[in-house]
Amino acid sequence: MKELVEVIAKALVENPDEVVVTEKAEGKNITVELHVAASDMGKVIGKQGRIAKAIRSVVKAASSKDNKRVDVEII
Repeated sequence: MKELVEVIAKALVENPDEVVVTEKAEGKNITVELHVAASDMGKVIGKQGRIAKAIRSVVKAASSKDNKRVDVEII
């Protein structure tokens, strides 16, 4: 999941070298933390959070086949 979030985020931002994705696993729960530059935060979140919601939906769909729950946090 880490790679998927990283590819999506790097495609959206102006500073792709500042995108950092970390993954924490706790049993069947996985937390993916996405760190971007402050100037790119709006591009990752989108108007009314639409892009952030879309990223979470894609990751949720990809993780459903593994029977794992993945949460994406944008920091």
